[in-house]
This record gives sequence, structure tokens and C-alpha cells, in this order.
Amino acid sequence: MKPALALVDCNNFYASCERIFDPKLEGRPVVVLSNNDGCVVARSNEAKALGIPMGIPFFEIKPLVEKHQILVFSSNYTLYADMSDRVMETLSHFTPHIEVYSIDEAFLDLSGIPEDRTEYGRRIRQTVRQWTGLPVSIGIGATKTLAKVANKLAKKSDKAAGVLDLTDSPWLDQALRRIEVQDVWGVGRQISRKLKAAGIHTALDLREANLNWIKSQFGIQGVRTVMELQGRRCWQLEENPPAKQSITVSRGFGRLITELDPLQEATALYAARAGEKLRAEGLAAGAMNVFVTTSRFVEKSRRYMQHCVIPFETATEDTQELIAAAVAAVEQIYKKGYEYKKSGVMLLDLAPRDKVQGGLFDVKDRARSRRLMETIDRINRIGSAAIHWAAEGIQQPWKARFAHKTPAYTTRWTDLPKIH
Repeated sequence: MKPALALVDCNNFYASCERIFDPKLEGRPVVVLSNNDGCVVARSNEAKALGIPMGIPFFEIKPLVEKHQILVFSSNYTLYADMSDRVMETLSHFTPHIEVYSIDEAFLDLSGIPEDRTEYGRRIRQTVRQWTGLPVSIGIGATKTLAKVANKLAKKSDKAAGVLDLTDSPWLDQALRRIEVQDVWGVGRQISRKLKAAGIHTALDLREANLNWIKSQFGIQGVRTVMELQGRRCWQLEENPPAKQSITVSRGFGRLITELDPLQEATALYAARAGEKLRAEGLAAGAMNVFVTTSRFVEKSRRYMQHCVIPFETATEDTQELIAAAVAAVEQIYKKGYEYKKSGVMLLDLAPRDKVQGGLFDVKDRARSRRLMETIDRINRIGSAAIHWAAEGIQQPWKARFAHKTPAYTTRWTDLPKIH
């Protein structure tokens, strides 16, 4: 049987997660907002039909929200991450070969599946819906790029009913003709402009393009995209993705910060979150880049952005060291007289924590430190940040706004849905 990859994509993921625990939302327009309730980052099909574009500032659509009674939600990242884990766990029952591509997408290797792939896809779709409550679309193709094409069409086609297999399809050329070149996986806006200028407007046009010309204009990545459209697999399934090169945690503030202390508190919080992510990956950081910035929308004389890189003598995963470095860096780059909108930390020079070589003058008890961090992480996983560091502050008035946030239905006992 011909090799086949399936792309399983959760439909309108954030909006669909909100609908699971409130059936009254079905059939009604729903939008989900970014940090500080700033911009639209997810829309239900009903909201898309009203012409609400992705990324539009929330204040610009307030009249539309009132007119059409659009339901508005703040991002609930804890809920979305947990629902994503449940979807991926469900998918692992259908194949041992799976690549988690993003929070709402996964590639599955369906090569060697004895039954009809379309029927198998429908069974996957039905099981995910039954076990998690989330709707998914499934595209199947000989390569990742063709699976992406199939998935895009599966979402739009009533006949496909959420599952489209293009591996042996006589309609492959017709399917590629329906995909605009800018919608091909790996083709961005800039590249698509160049392609259209050369008369390449659809995925089918791109598949038939001259490879030598493509290489001269877009390099080897462009050639691989064309070969993938031709059914020649260039991107393999990454079941064990490479270790991260960096970890970044940053967020805009709920209100502008002018003083040093709250700026340090906010950055300490982000350093603590970065430490949790670092340990979850089994890594240690050799350096930290800390940045602060004002809003980019203020006049030039009031803009300020600065960063500071702090190297660690011995690569660390200890939140205490990360916070100390973050606080010191903020003190170094802070300038009085500016209104700060955002800060963040980026952990660099990452390495497996078990292969870290201690510095000559490193006297810290690393084994004890690791036990302490593991204990704190375990408690916080159970109690939703039950333990936090004093450097993060107590009141935290600068915290991002989430005025329309729903409960953490699946990760906090007190937020479990109640049946009356």
C-alpha cells in the first residue's frame, strides 16, 4: 500500500475548547482574545462568517460584538494545553508513529493501515470527538505538504465530511488547482508575490514549475516544497523532535509600568515560568537574555527597548538563579521616565541537564537544588501555582488582563463543572 501521512487539525481550536463545557455556545459566533484581551486570536466559523479577521484589535470590533451578540473569551492557556494533551493521547491509539506539530495539529503515519484510509480517518475523527469533545479535520496525502492540502479542503468540503484522502485520488490535480499558492505549506506572503509575478497562482502551477528556476529563486527549501507537491517525501515524520535551542517567556502588562520594582516583579515571574518549561524539557540554560520595552505605538521620543545577556558560570535549571539573574538584568537596563509595556526572558545555550559540566568554583549543591525544583513543580502541577517566589510580588497589579476568562475546567478541582 502507498505510504500515507495524515494531518489531524482541531477545528477553531481555542473556540472549540470553550464550547466543550458550555453547549449553549454551539452555533453562536465565538471569538477568543490574546493576552490583555488585546486582539482576536481565534474565531468560530460563525464569527468568520461575520467578517471578523484574525488579529484585529478587540476595540475595533466592539460595535460588531454588540450588534451580533458575539461571545467573547479571554485566552485560557491552561485549559487549551490540557485539551491538546488529551487529543494527542487519543491519536496515539491509532498509530505508534505520530509527530505533534503544534498545540492543535499532529501528523500521523498511516502507511500499512489495512483498512480503507478514509474510513480509518472517520473513525479517528469520531473517537477524538467522543473522547475529548473536539471536532477535527483530517487530510491524508503521500507527503506532509499534500496532507496539508487535503486537510485544508477537508475543512471546506461538505462532501468530504471532515476527512479527505488524496494519496490515490484521481481528483488530486483538481484539488491542487483549488489551493491558492500562498496557502501552500511553507509559502509565505513574500514568496507568493514572487511566484504570482511569474504566473504561478495555484498549488498545481507550483507543482509543475521548473525546479532549476525554483532553486535559483527560493533555494533548496523551495525545491523541497515542489517535490512534496509531486508526491516525493522530503520532510519525514519527527517523532522525537530536536531539543529546543531557546525558551522564551514574555507578556504585555495589564497596565503600563514606570517604576523599577514592579518591572522586576513581572520579569521574575517570567523567569520562574521559563524555569518550569526548562525543567519539563530536561534542560539547563547557559545564559539568559532579558529585555524590556515600551509600546511601539507611542511617539519616537517616548520609545525605549533594551536587553541584557547574563551568562551563567554553570548551566542551570534552578529558578532561584534564573530569578536573581533576571532581577539584576532589569536593574541594569531600566531607565526612569519611560512607560514600560512588556518584558521577557529568553533562556539560551540550552543543554541536557544530565550533561552539564560544573564550573571550577561552583559550590552549589546541584542534586539538592534539583530535588527542590522537582518538589515545587510537582506541587504547582497539582495546586495551580500554589507556590510562587517572593520576587514575583504579591498584589501583581501589572498582571495581564483576562476579563473574559473561563474556569480551568480540567485542571483545578474547584473549577470542575457541576451537575444539578
